[in-house]
Amino acid sequence: MTTLPPSNSSGQEQASSGFQQLHPGVQKWIWQQQWPALRPIQEQAIPPILTGEQDVIISAATAGGKTEAAFLPIFSRLMEETGAGVGALCVSPLKALINDQFRRLSEIGELLEMPVTPWHGDIDAGRKKRLLKQPNGILIITPESLEALFVRHGPDLAAVFQGLNYLVIDELHAFIGSERGKQLQSLMHRVEQVIRRRIPRIGLSATIGDMALAAEFLRPGKAAQVNLILSEEEGQEIQIQVRGYRKAEPNLEKDLNLDPEEEPDEAGDSQDEIDIAAHLFRVLRGDTNLIFINSRSDVESYTDRLRRLSEQQRVPNEFLPHHGSLSKDIREEAEQALKGDNPTNVICTTTLEMGIDVGAVKSIAQVGAPFSVSSTRQRLGRSGRKGGDPAIIRFYITEPEVTPTTSKSDTLHPALVRTIAIINLMVFERWCEPPIVTKLHLSTLIQQVLSLIAQYGGVNALQLYQVLCQTGAFRQVSQEMFVKLLRQLGAKDLIQQTHDGVLILGLKGERLVNHYSFYTAFKTPEEYRIVTRGKTLGTLPIIFPLFEGMFMIFAGRRWKVLSVDAERKVVDVARAAARKVPRFSGEGGFIHNKIRQEMSRIYRSDDIPVFLDRTALDLLQEGRENFFRLALESRYLVRDGQHTLLFCWMGSQVVNTICLLLRTQGLAVEPAGIAIMVRDISPERLLEQLKAVVNMGPY
Repeated sequence: MTTLPPSNSSGQEQASSGFQQLHPGVQKWIWQQQWPALRPIQEQAIPPILTGEQDVIISAATAGGKTEAAFLPIFSRLMEETGAGVGALCVSPLKALINDQFRRLSEIGELLEMPVTPWHGDIDAGRKKRLLKQPNGILIITPESLEALFVRHGPDLAAVFQGLNYLVIDELHAFIGSERGKQLQSLMHRVEQVIRRRIPRIGLSATIGDMALAAEFLRPGKAAQVNLILSEEEGQEIQIQVRGYRKAEPNLEKDLNLDPEEEPDEAGDSQDEIDIAAHLFRVLRGDTNLIFINSRSDVESYTDRLRRLSEQQRVPNEFLPHHGSLSKDIREEAEQALKGDNPTNVICTTTLEMGIDVGAVKSIAQVGAPFSVSSTRQRLGRSGRKGGDPAIIRFYITEPEVTPTTSKSDTLHPALVRTIAIINLMVFERWCEPPIVTKLHLSTLIQQVLSLIAQYGGVNALQLYQVLCQTGAFRQVSQEMFVKLLRQLGAKDLIQQTHDGVLILGLKGERLVNHYSFYTAFKTPEEYRIVTRGKTLGTLPIIFPLFEGMFMIFAGRRWKVLSVDAERKVVDVARAAARKVPRFSGEGGFIHNKIRQEMSRIYRSDDIPVFLDRTALDLLQEGRENFFRLALESRYLVRDGQHTLLFCWMGSQVVNTICLLLRTQGLAVEPAGIAIMVRDISPERLLEQLKAVVNMGPY
């Protein structure tokens, strides 16, 4: 484990002027927490938020005090207001985050006798009806539920939000550049349209690569007027270790003699997986840690291995799974265990990456190479949050044993080099990926067109264009493009036009808007529900074939499928000894150009990172030797058997674009790690095809 020096921090305490500006009730709550002082970002946030006039972004690492920085002055301001209606609307990306924010904010709310209401799909209808009947206090909601409010309660929203003073966006960075983010931008604007006045927007964000983009997202066209409050509290000590493993094939001769009902723990596992699980068990058991893994399948696999190791050692199982396909009860069980007094290790995907309060976590483990600096920074920020403890992260990286049949791309050991590149960019360059904000998001625009028509019952085309495009979130869409879009919607019977020019929903449009899936700006796969003895364990996408008698691992345990109801999409399971890891959809990650360019620099360099263990160092040296053996310092096309590899040293967006362009030339193309593989072609012929693509010009 290598300790890296903390960043510069003055560490000087300043006298609290902000505290004196807060409402006495809020001051009392702060005293009850026994805080020695407000954090610098909390001091800085109080004056501009209290005025109720400025847009503000508060940026800090996980557990950096962002929530309190925003809501201490918000509570103070709302205590002075006497009008009806919701006073502050907080939009959050996840149900679990809403539940966590509700728990934290309701403590202050109870002291001040100000209601805080969570609103998402799991909240009972009675609670929601009470808020609509007597709207007040603070409402915490997902974008999808806010969309549903517009569609189902459009005429009532003016009364609900008549007293609105603040619009807060939690985890702002999670929205920027996505379909969901474009939906949120539109919803923010529509809230202001309903009450016919501007509402100060407050964004809570982890550090991103370009805060100007965050400001532009929060208030399109007026980014320069957004007040940026950036935390400088980055003096935490960081400890990093990268552990390397070589992929070894399982012992097939031993496995062929197995009875499936008596499968031993290590059957079918390669030696690197066994060794990683053993190291995790040895160094993490007895403390509270988070183990991040890139895929839900591997979360299930490692949870099963670690639970079996606990049973073999006859010790309590401290290893629990957490991912988006598990039921709410199972996820909340893991979250509560993290906050308890007993040692707990949760194996998770991105579900515990964002701001859910998970208590004091000693360290982070990352199994498999991370995809981005931003997610790695988010995960690292979960560690070392108690008493000045260091932030600790261990990376477990597997690379193949190089043989004559190994792909030339894999001989470079790109997963290890990508991990080193991300660490370098995060720790030494303090760089982070900026979001991509150039997409038109036409599918989300269609959703917003239908939603706005449903909200009012009917709208004319000019009003739609003004609200959604001219002054709203879709400013890149021209009036000409918008008219073409409306005509296509009419041709598909999604909308109709009355004799007086008003646009209303067509028959297909009404069916679409009335379906629950309409409120999401992203596509969700069709799924089976996994049930045992009437209890729901979670869901599996239909891409995973399920049949009676098969075995599977789910929620970290082994099951046998008793029945599959294809019509109701329900799978009944019972506990078993054998296993099969399920496949899930939507796994992978986007890699930025700068990461691939840093990888290229690492290959060409002879620097030795101090955080590598012996095997990782050997793999790096081997990867560098193969880089120069392939002459990649001076060429980009390399023959690999009957195929050719193209090394462009660019990120996912560029790689995917090149693949699409080459496919238009009739070539069989696919991404292959850090290269692009073009099948059945020589480097010379591929070069000619690339020149032809360049000569095509822009589409």
